[in-house]
Amino acid sequence: MKGRWSRKLIIIHWLSALVVVSMFASGLWMVDLTYYSTWYKTAPHWHKSIGLILFAVTAYRLTVRLRSERPPSFGNRAEHMASKVVQGLIYGLLMVLFLSGYLISTADGRAIEVFNWFSLPGFGAIVENQEDIAGDIHFYVACTLIGLATLHAIAAFKHHFINKDDTLRQMFRFRSNK
Repeated sequence: MKGRWSRKLIIIHWLSALVVVSMFASGLWMVDLTYYSTWYKTAPHWHKSIGLILFAVTAYRLTVRLRSERPPSFGNRAEHMASKVVQGLIYGLLMVLFLSGYLISTADGRAIEVFNWFSLPGFGAIVENQEDIAGDIHFYVACTLIGLATLHAIAAFKHHFINKDDTLRQMFRFRSNK
């Protein structure tokens, strides 16, 4: 329907948001696991598998979004520009996050098993200390992504509660009676 995001994109948006926040929390939790933890191997396996599935969903989402008509935007010109910049940065950071996670996981040349359904081949180390460098990038990009996602959410709430426009309602497929 014209003037709304498609139901498909809305569902992917909210699922992606939930997965990103969950992956951030699980990543912080995983770094403190010891060899003797029952989660030592299981948690990273799930983290990698979910991360690769999120990569595929994000690639699909970008493809659909680029082909879809945007609903009307609200706010002034500076807000429109800020929205586009932040959303572009979020997508860019997601791609860096996926790539750095891949480089961490495949530095030793082993493939990544995705829930034991299929394997994504590993190419081994491309640079010296790849696992550590990619790990640092992964951590700082994840923190930045969470910060931008928080800013994105605050902006949506600002539009909803202060501007009283349909910005947030669009992401739930609701419209005001204005």
